[in-house]
Amino acid sequence: MQIADDVPPGLTALDRPNSYIGRSVPRPNLARLAQGRAQYVSDVVLPRMAHAVFVRSPHAHARIKHVDTAAAKKAPSVIAVVTGAELAKVITPWVGVLTHLKGLKSAPQHAIAIDRACWQGEAVCAVVARTRAEAEDACELVEVEYEPLPAVTDPETALDPKTPLIQPELGDNLCFERKLDAGEVDKAFAESDAVVETTFMFGRHTGVCNEPRAVVADWNPGEQRLTVYHGTQAPHMMQNLFAKHLDLAEHQVRVLTKDVGGSFGIKVHTYADEMATVALSKLLKRPVKFVADRVESFVTDIHARDHRIKAKIGVKNDGTITAFEIDDLTGIGPYSVYPRTSGIEANQIVNLVGGPYTCMNYRALARVVFMNKNVMCQYRAVGHPIAVAVTEGLVELAAAKIGMDPVDLRRKNLFADDAYPAASAAGLKFEALSHHASTDKLVKMMDYPALRTEQQRLRGQGICRGIGFASFIEVTNPSAAFYGVGGAKISSQDGVTMKLDAQGSISCHTGVSEQGQGAEAVIAQVAATAFGVPMERVRVVMGDTDNTPYGGGTWASRAAGIGGEAAWQAGKALRQNVLTAAGSILQARPEALDIRNGIVIDADTGNERIGLDEVARVCYFRPDTLPPGFQAELMATRHYVPRAWPFAFTNGIQAAYLEVDIDTGFVTLIKHWCVEDCGTVINPQLVDEQIRGGVVQGIGAALFEHCLYDERGQLLNGNMADYLVPMAAEMPDIECGHVVSPTADSELGAKGAGEAGTAGAPASVMNAINDALRPLGAAPLTDMPFTPGKILRALGKV
Repeated sequence: MQIADDVPPGLTALDRPNSYIGRSVPRPNLARLAQGRAQYVSDVVLPRMAHAVFVRSPHAHARIKHVDTAAAKKAPSVIAVVTGAELAKVITPWVGVLTHLKGLKSAPQHAIAIDRACWQGEAVCAVVARTRAEAEDACELVEVEYEPLPAVTDPETALDPKTPLIQPELGDNLCFERKLDAGEVDKAFAESDAVVETTFMFGRHTGVCNEPRAVVADWNPGEQRLTVYHGTQAPHMMQNLFAKHLDLAEHQVRVLTKDVGGSFGIKVHTYADEMATVALSKLLKRPVKFVADRVESFVTDIHARDHRIKAKIGVKNDGTITAFEIDDLTGIGPYSVYPRTSGIEANQIVNLVGGPYTCMNYRALARVVFMNKNVMCQYRAVGHPIAVAVTEGLVELAAAKIGMDPVDLRRKNLFADDAYPAASAAGLKFEALSHHASTDKLVKMMDYPALRTEQQRLRGQGICRGIGFASFIEVTNPSAAFYGVGGAKISSQDGVTMKLDAQGSISCHTGVSEQGQGAEAVIAQVAATAFGVPMERVRVVMGDTDNTPYGGGTWASRAAGIGGEAAWQAGKALRQNVLTAAGSILQARPEALDIRNGIVIDADTGNERIGLDEVARVCYFRPDTLPPGFQAELMATRHYVPRAWPFAFTNGIQAAYLEVDIDTGFVTLIKHWCVEDCGTVINPQLVDEQIRGGVVQGIGAALFEHCLYDERGQLLNGNMADYLVPMAAEMPDIECGHVVSPTADSELGAKGAGEAGTAGAPASVMNAINDALRPLGAAPLTDMPFTPGKILRALGKV
């Protein structure tokens, strides 16, 4: 384990001459993006391209009695008006279930609703015209006769026998249920000196990406091939799904993902309107484009985090945690989202609660119920912010109950840094974590004793400041245990093909994708280091199913740990191939040679022997001069999948320092800290910016973001004026630190870092607010987001 102040020290096998590992190098795509030369799906224009716009249900639940398309078909520039029944002849429905989530069920979902609309915003008809504006105008001419049906909008009553069934063929409104009972929970609570019980509420929210969802589908009847330009996180997954539901062979489908303006998990799912757009292209035999507008995004982009959790913790007077118990109820939409399902978030919460701690007495119940609201699925740090908030909220409430410093209580119960391998009460297997080293580093970074002194001094002046902590674990580098074992064709492995061109540069084709997080830079750094060329001589190709090895794409903080390891192995293999060729040319032993700065050298002396351009010239254009029987192979492909551990867990701890105005209820964020252990740090700047971005999204969940519905299932704030997101002016300085515990499951040793900030930020802010208000006798706040109104109610002022 290493404590990293700036970059990690020597990295053994990774510490090659001129290594880029551990260096904050600029992103290769930075200049292009900064100059406005990115190519998003919205920029794609094809000959004969038409635009699709959808007529969407204004009702949360209604029977579709009749769709009159006659007037719309006569509108200017309209090419087609297509109902759900008509499109169902082209594309088959899907069901979002995984076999390893026992009992998970869902009804088939169509690209366009046929008989019933089951949430406000579900598409009931498509209009295709030459321009978006003309398609929108024609949508106004489509007349839909609805029969409103009762809407299920309260998860607390969804399972009541008197509540109407959303999908009658399923028998009830229960999508998924999981129970876990580990240790001796009842005995542990009975023997506790103190027991704390509370209910946590988490407001439903969504990703609000800079670039909305977008797709251009181009069915070429001559070639019998479909090309899809798609803003997705998983091109190969979508290739498979488009082929499956359009009755095509996979080789007939090419998915191209160019620049993507943010995803956060929003763009890793199957969306009905995107599937409909692809089907419309096949039906009409021409390119069709769909770009969601912001209002559509709010009612169709997946939502997440809508949970009510009754939670309980037992503790001894010496601070020993004796037991955890949770009862989680979450309301999703009318369907489980395909193919990752809407059961994973609740399942993750059951797995993760209590995860950092040695307490082995743990009981959990999680129920996922259908509702007539927008669909819910995985969003950045799936389940982590909820599990961490419940765990860490309970820990700090317990510390206050027994009069113990919250840092001391954590130190008493966190897994020891030398106790690995270890397993949690829920059965999670940990290879090597660093909770205590991370906590020590955080306390030092924030000067915790001085901060407590300042807090006490300001309280004497009537200023209410709070300090809150949150220890966390994070799932990264997932193996097939996440989705593959459940039958989903979502790749856990990734591949890289690396080849030397005729001028001595290399191209690196990878299955991971760039969403703005810096994956292109990380792959280039690893490839340049492994092979031995300057980074500017590496070209990274990604997001093209015709030209990249099969891979999982970008999700669950996997790009660096899995895609990076594949690049490392491919670089090593290509280097060996090139050195073998160079040895043949130079009549030298390949093992006596190396590649440094793009030149083949003597490994021992560093003397330059031959340039890569000359090796390429001989191998490509004068192979007749090589020894008889020798064939140069200047291309190598390698794949990697984690095998020793189902997940590479990372860990860390966050702290928030804030001030609460007790007259207005407003919260001012003063400073935020995060110490994270993501294994080998490949690019410190990118890691820190991923952490900071994640913290900002977590703060959004804690203080601002909430999709508000009324009892009829109508979204009340589906626009950027009413849906609050964190802005720069409200954000504190966010200081990052690192501890390094590389995973031994790969040579690179990298774990993920993309979701750590989001995982711990809501809990630390919640705990800081409660720490600020505790001396005033306010009831603990556990209902996110913590709006000024909720704070004033806790203070008894409204």
